[in-house]
Amino acid sequence: MNIYIANLDTALTDTDLYNMFSPFGQVQSATIAMDGFTDKSRGFGYVNMLNEQEALAAIEALNKREIQGQVVTVREAENKEVHKGSYKVGNPAVKGYQFRKS
Repeated sequence: MNIYIANLDTALTDTDLYNMFSPFGQVQSATIAMDGFTDKSRGFGYVNMLNEQEALAAIEALNKREIQGQVVTVREAENKEVHKGSYKVGNPAVKGYQFRKS
């Protein structure tokens, strides 16, 4: 089960997140979202646990709990939607904006 954790302290690392959930069961992965430009934490992350009952126990225990001065929100992550573009890439009938030389 994929779990979403919000309002994390920006000093937390992937290892801290892993250690936070490991007492509840086997953690497959723990990742904090990082900003691509600043390489700093975006304040949320995802944990993937193999056993659904263990994941639900972790959500129940950690939701609305204060961790390093922040009250975190823990819930089941929503499924990602697949977004399709408005046109096919490489379709010769659709031409993108072309820059003109002056």
